[in-house]
Amino acid sequence: MASTPMAPPNPAAGNPNFDGNPPAAPTPPGTDMTGICFRDQLWLNSYPLDRNLVFDYFALSPFYDWTCNNEQLRLRSIHPLDTSHLSKMTGTEYMLNEVMEPHLFVIRKQKRDGPEKVTPMLTYYILDGSIYQAPQLCNVFTARIGRALYHISKAFTTAASKLEKIGYVDVDAENENPALESKVGKETIDFKEVMRVDQILASLQRKLPPAPPPPQFPEGYAPPTTAEGEKGPETQQVAEPQLPPLDPIIDQGPSKRMKF
Repeated sequence: MASTPMAPPNPAAGNPNFDGNPPAAPTPPGTDMTGICFRDQLWLNSYPLDRNLVFDYFALSPFYDWTCNNEQLRLRSIHPLDTSHLSKMTGTEYMLNEVMEPHLFVIRKQKRDGPEKVTPMLTYYILDGSIYQAPQLCNVFTARIGRALYHISKAFTTAASKLEKIGYVDVDAENENPALESKVGKETIDFKEVMRVDQILASLQRKLPPAPPPPQFPEGYAPPTTAEGEKGPETQQVAEPQLPPLDPIIDQGPSKRMKF
């Protein structure tokens, strides 16, 4: 079987295994690696995670910058976190900021321009053996403000929908109100008009002569007694319906009517 041809080696680059050249240094880590989590369970099972060995564990992660001053101290067999040597150097370095053995270690990446002049760059933390990059403050503010604006916008949308429903109810009520007001307006009584009518009736009564007296009852006519009205309601309900009383003028015969 024919094998796949391989590209010839580049003589300019050289071979680190045969030429004695050191391997190419890894690329420096990016500034935003918050989505990466590093954990080496084999190393954690072999070595204790304390302040003396935590930097060696951090150097295994992709967050480590091999061009830092700490790496130069490691090559010189000096502890990479020795502040007496780091303060005399300039450039990028890592410092152990906070320690809560064995659960939490906070490592800060900073740029040193002098013994007392440092500029913080990034922060990393090791939580129970897992290494993370802490988000930058501007990113935290952006995320929090964006979340707050989302909830505020959602609250305004909900409130607007509620107000729209209330507005529709008010429109219906306003459509019904004119009819109710018209009915109420028709049923209202104007007391001035009533007093005026009473005055007109009183003036007419004073101008007109008094009404004649009612005619007398004919002879032999007996008005109905009130004994039936004094009976209880039960007796009145049981009794048979009676005919209405006769009118003394209309219901009497033509011979008994009064002649004028």
